[in-house]
Amino acid sequence: MYKVVVIGGGWSGCAAALTARKAGAEVVLLEKTDMLLGLGNVGGIMRNNGRFTAAEENIALGAGELFKITDKCSRHINIDFPGHKHASLYDVTKVEPEVRRLLRERGVEIKFMTRAIDVVMQSAQPSISKLILAGGEKLRGDVFIETTGSTGGPGNCLTYGNGCCMCILRCPAFGPRVSISAKAGGSDIMGKRKDGAFGAFSGSGKLEKQSLSEEIQQTLNEKGVAVIPLPREAVKKEKLDMKVCRQYALDEYAENIVLLDTGYAKIMTPFFDLDSLRKVPGFENARYVDPYAGGKGNSIRYLSVAERDDSMKVKGVDNLFCGGEKAGLFVGHTEAITTGSLAGHNAVRFLAGMKLLKLPPTLAVGDIIEFAGRSLEKEEGLMTRFTFAGAEYFKRMKEEGLYSTNREEIAGRVKRYDLEGIYEERIV
Repeated sequence: MYKVVVIGGGWSGCAAALTARKAGAEVVLLEKTDMLLGLGNVGGIMRNNGRFTAAEENIALGAGELFKITDKCSRHINIDFPGHKHASLYDVTKVEPEVRRLLRERGVEIKFMTRAIDVVMQSAQPSISKLILAGGEKLRGDVFIETTGSTGGPGNCLTYGNGCCMCILRCPAFGPRVSISAKAGGSDIMGKRKDGAFGAFSGSGKLEKQSLSEEIQQTLNEKGVAVIPLPREAVKKEKLDMKVCRQYALDEYAENIVLLDTGYAKIMTPFFDLDSLRKVPGFENARYVDPYAGGKGNSIRYLSVAERDDSMKVKGVDNLFCGGEKAGLFVGHTEAITTGSLAGHNAVRFLAGMKLLKLPPTLAVGDIIEFAGRSLEKEEGLMTRFTFAGAEYFKRMKEEGLYSTNREEIAGRVKRYDLEGIYEERIV
């Protein structure tokens, strides 16, 4: 049986493992920490704005399992908050075990605390034959999918941010991320901020809900959203330029504290120093739970994006595919599942000698992959973030007629291109 090795167990890696397994391959998933989902353990926002369309397209394509889990674990559905409509907020304390069980039930072998640090290349062609793991072990594979993200190690967060804030990726405990695409001879791209600096601050943190006032807790539990105005002296609009999540770079997120209920109180700011936060009524006892140093800073992302084509194949390496932030300046879980699902499916097509699938740009999931890849060829594209949920790409979705909340209409588009359930098809 052909062996697919997925490097990185975030949303994209889990999606890739599932589609590769459904296509008939043996799948091994490597995760350097002790949990799956990576940034998905601090996120929690699904189906807001154009993500609803993209989720339903993925479901129609046959990649519905992960969306079924996030829907099942949602604490609140069909809610609105500044700049966003019909969102679902999943419980970050419940979703990871569900995904872990799903992958194992489907026959995916998961190797936790296993970090890939280098490659062994085939001499005759630019292909990877084995991964070298921390500790010296070598792992063979027929095709590889890199979904390691673009954050870490601690040195990057020190150089481009405020130092290690001990985020959910926990590099000091489990080791830094290593770019497999670069080790294999590919060239990586670094995203930029408006001022030309590399990287971007991760967009939010988690507060212990019980550390907030009873009134705020009640609002979050009942409505899912709490918007608390800030005193004028605490408003710092320059923070908006730091946010990786451009869909939240709105004045409301500088003039107010916006909280979302994801099991914790998700605070929609790249950082807010604790002393200032505790001066706001209702936050007198506030405490960060992730990142631990949330008052100082946050993780820095977009420091390692692989050059790839629209099939998610890495350029310059024959048997390497990519997904998630490794595949572009993408923001969000839906975006990660979209790119990972295509990468996993195409990895098995590659092994079978089949033509690789490129999703049509008349679907939002195909258009964002093509548009984001093309944008990286321009300098201004390095400063753009791509998400179904807002900013430049959601505007494009609406202009191109790709945005819809009609499930039947969305499924009909997929069926029109004879792609219904394609990720469910066994290939080998």
